[in-house]
Amino acid sequence: MADSIFTRIINRELPSEILYEDEHCIAIKDIAPKAPVHLLIIPRKPIPKLCDASGEDLALLGHLLLAASTVARQVGVEDAFRVIVNNGAGAGQTVFHLHLHLLAGKQFSESQLGF
Repeated sequence: MADSIFTRIINRELPSEILYEDEHCIAIKDIAPKAPVHLLIIPRKPIPKLCDASGEDLALLGHLLLAASTVARQVGVEDAFRVIVNNGAGAGQTVFHLHLHLLAGKQFSESQLGF
């Protein structure tokens, strides 16, 4: 299986503005933003979908949420943001490397997911 675009960004094979990075994940701007602030938090471990995660990924999954909080603070949206995970093509997932969408900078309604 070929590396995903996210693996290629993590490996510095493709350019991207990395806003946050640690030993477990990176955060970048989404190239097709659905909100004024639309960031992706991407684990270094290539898990295709959330449903493909296992018990051994428990700490990583928690770390991704903490990283999202850190990135939200870093970009000044810590008081109001949304985190979304799309699992599978039917849910809007287009890159099959687990990632969190962090959206902020606009008012969200309950029925408006934008995906």
